[in-house]
Amino acid sequence: MPVISYDPPDRFVAGAVGRPGERAFFLQARAGRRVTSVGLEKFQVTLLAERLEELLDEVLRATGTAPVPAVAPAGLRDDAPLDQPVEEEFRVGAMALGWDAERERVVIEAQEVTEGDAEAELGVDDPAIAVLRVRIGAAEARAFAERALRVVAAGRPPCPLCGLPLDAEGHVCPRQNGHLG
Repeated sequence: MPVISYDPPDRFVAGAVGRPGERAFFLQARAGRRVTSVGLEKFQVTLLAERLEELLDEVLRATGTAPVPAVAPAGLRDDAPLDQPVEEEFRVGAMALGWDAERERVVIEAQEVTEGDAEAELGVDDPAIAVLRVRIGAAEARAFAERALRVVAAGRPPCPLCGLPLDAEGHVCPRQNGHLG
């Protein structure tokens, strides 16, 4: 499969579909009428957002001159749902982040999950493996990370004692003489 490239997209967001506890997570890029959605796990959304913030903070510290805002500009906040219909192109295995200093852009790559994911090397062109590659400005990256963390936090609330998710059907808390099982 080819590299699916958005340079830059009109919109790039993380989102979820479904009820808390049963949600499916996606990265979605759009340019004009073209929309690409790739599926990934909740923890991958969290890691991507956290690493993106770290990358931007490091670029800001290292250069001091790059146009990297310390926080997401309010005008870039995107709370709209994912574009419908959400049709998964592929499941994400490996992801990579980079800073294109020449163009002052963040580069995000999400590679299709493969059987040999542990040995897979991101960035190596393999026509059999799909890759979503998105280039966005630093302000858009801050807004992406902020939204991604809100999406993850919008799930089931954690138990204040053990941190496990609270279910609508109830919760057996191991810290209140309950057990996991």
